[in-house]
Amino acid sequence: MFKQLTTAFATLALAAPVAATTLDLDGAVELALQADPRISEREHLVDAARGLLQEALAGDDLFLDVNAFLAIAPGSDDGFFTNGSNTCTSTPCAIRTDGDDLDKLSPWANLQFKLIKPLLTFGKVENYTEAAQGNVDVKRGDVRLQRIETRMQVTQAYYGFLTARNSRELLEDIDARVVKAERQLQAGIDEDRGNHKMSDLYALQTGRGLLRKSLAQAAAIERIALDGLRLLTGIPSGEPLEIAERNIQPLPLPEIGLDELQTRALSERTEIDQLEAGLRARRALVQAKKAEQRPNVYVGVVGTAAYAPNRDTLHSPFIDDPFNHAGATPVVGMQWHWAGGVQSARIAQAEAELDALVDKQAFARLGIPFEVAERFNKVRAGREGVEEMAQASRAGRRWMLAAYADFEAGSERMDRVIEAFRSYALAHTGYLTTVNDYNLEVVELMRVAGAYR
Repeated sequence: MFKQLTTAFATLALAAPVAATTLDLDGAVELALQADPRISEREHLVDAARGLLQEALAGDDLFLDVNAFLAIAPGSDDGFFTNGSNTCTSTPCAIRTDGDDLDKLSPWANLQFKLIKPLLTFGKVENYTEAAQGNVDVKRGDVRLQRIETRMQVTQAYYGFLTARNSRELLEDIDARVVKAERQLQAGIDEDRGNHKMSDLYALQTGRGLLRKSLAQAAAIERIALDGLRLLTGIPSGEPLEIAERNIQPLPLPEIGLDELQTRALSERTEIDQLEAGLRARRALVQAKKAEQRPNVYVGVVGTAAYAPNRDTLHSPFIDDPFNHAGATPVVGMQWHWAGGVQSARIAQAEAELDALVDKQAFARLGIPFEVAERFNKVRAGREGVEEMAQASRAGRRWMLAAYADFEAGSERMDRVIEAFRSYALAHTGYLTTVNDYNLEVVELMRVAGAYR
């Protein structure tokens, strides 16, 4: 019995409808900023840049260089001289020459090591570290730019969906009126009323075909925009999704004046921060390339050890025994790699890249205020366009309703009714498109003014 109840409850749970996710614009943007893998991709590149920074910081750390191997060496016993003694007891004293004979072999273990701590690099570590830090800051800017780009794409999809949905609803309303008018016209023709003609019926059917084509296009754009929102926000295609707003509304005009927007853009745009970080990195890189012409001073310990058990050890202060020995010593040294032509070319290249970035920054400081002014003027013009199209849409709707009412009363020609339908459809869809374009211009103005980070 318990198993049957469990099965029944599970079936009911599966059959229960899934609650729809309802999103407004801010909620859609927030979801997209969490779900967009392109942001994660750029965050990983920041991590990679941090790895380069850690590498640069470790440039003057203590490091160990070890070389160890196992090999085979010729075996040997007895002394240094041909009589088998380590002292000269006969005349002349002849040194043994059978060192290459392989009649006897010995295993051979060898170890060489260096423990080094740089003391003075003449700016190499400091400047490479500064350049690496600048690179990290540039990559962080890339993350912010991708976040802004994601925000813009969500905004475009959101307003695009509202525009398409409102256009579809408008066209459906007009289509219903056209169908009703067609029925009335067909009834008048069937009753042989003189003011109803077949040519009017054909004209109305032609208009309805064009209207339904636009209706299908609006519905397709609506679906595409909703799928785009799903893609950006990470909502699965099978999960119901609702948009909180029913109608697209024009955004308010920005209250900040043009001068203040331009000033903000020059101080808060992510691109400006990236240019500053890039300049720091380039300047440091030039200095690092120059420092490559100077030596490195270091202290450390170097040592070596070897052991071959089938060879007698040679105990002589004047002759090294590579097969049996051990020793280590502290050292103070200077390492200097000089390649004048190559190093000069690298310095020239780094300076040229620095100069190019300086010029880019100069152009940005000239171009960004112009870009802000351009968007500002477009927003002002767009707001005026919204108001004009709103008036045109209201007038078009009054015309359509009046013409339709007159047609029902038998005092209006069908061609005038069709013209009223068409004009209202064009006026209101034009209004919706104008509002969409205006809203996107407002958002774009905020972007170029540095409002988004």
